[in-house]
Amino acid sequence: MTHILITNDDGVFHPGLLALVEAVRGIPGVEYSIVAPHRNWSASGHVKTLHRPLRVWEVRLTDGTQALASDGAPSDCVALALLGLLEKPVDLVVSGINPMANLGYDVSYSGTVTAAMEAAISGILGVAFSLHSPEDLSGSPDYRAAIVVARRVIQQVLEHREDLPTGIYLNVNIPYGPLENIKGVQVTRMGLRVYRDRLERREDPRGMPYYWIGGEAPTGIPEPGTDIGAVTQGYVSITPLHLDFTAYSVIPTMHTWPWEEVFDQTHDEAASKDV
Repeated sequence: MTHILITNDDGVFHPGLLALVEAVRGIPGVEYSIVAPHRNWSASGHVKTLHRPLRVWEVRLTDGTQALASDGAPSDCVALALLGLLEKPVDLVVSGINPMANLGYDVSYSGTVTAAMEAAISGILGVAFSLHSPEDLSGSPDYRAAIVVARRVIQQVLEHREDLPTGIYLNVNIPYGPLENIKGVQVTRMGLRVYRDRLERREDPRGMPYYWIGGEAPTGIPEPGTDIGAVTQGYVSITPLHLDFTAYSVIPTMHTWPWEEVFDQTHDEAASKDV
């Protein structure tokens, strides 16, 4: 049996987590465990809690499914599970389904995506799922199409996981709407996300300043071949990400910089202080 760990960043009782559980539950030959944060950690990024104890307790989801909740971040939940909280080894980590898309630079902020990243750090494949819900959506998103898509993507991943080297994790964004409106799947690169953040300064009743980071919702440039372009056109976007952030194209240029001057100046300064 393949053992899948399910987590999210919106909290263990969020309907998106239950949707992902339903997606996994429909795959033959699979068993699953759920370890998720007890509260919302959206836009938390990649967190590792080292300076306080982490608590874990049993809960039941709205359909009666047993799960483990933690007061840690999504990445903490994955680390706990992979480091021994669960008795059985984990073969795959899936995270989501986030109610809003995680496109372009969002991956650096997203707790959904960084839960998959934590799996990759431990040498296990992670897949993050997000739904490209409209900004003006009222009420809870409809996850019915996303459940089917997530199940099919997970099945493909399990069948072909040997093709992916260690250190890879996948960011999946699913267009919103009925299943019949989804045109297909595109394997994409990260697109260019455009943020319009604004800092607001306010004062509390005692006259002390405090700040809100707000602004308009981010947009993106829908270039062909990118995650933003794919979901804009009605395709499921699957972006393979990896842990190596190195900008290899810059290394040759930086090798030409006069680095020896840095140490010459440092030695001269040290010598002058000794005089």
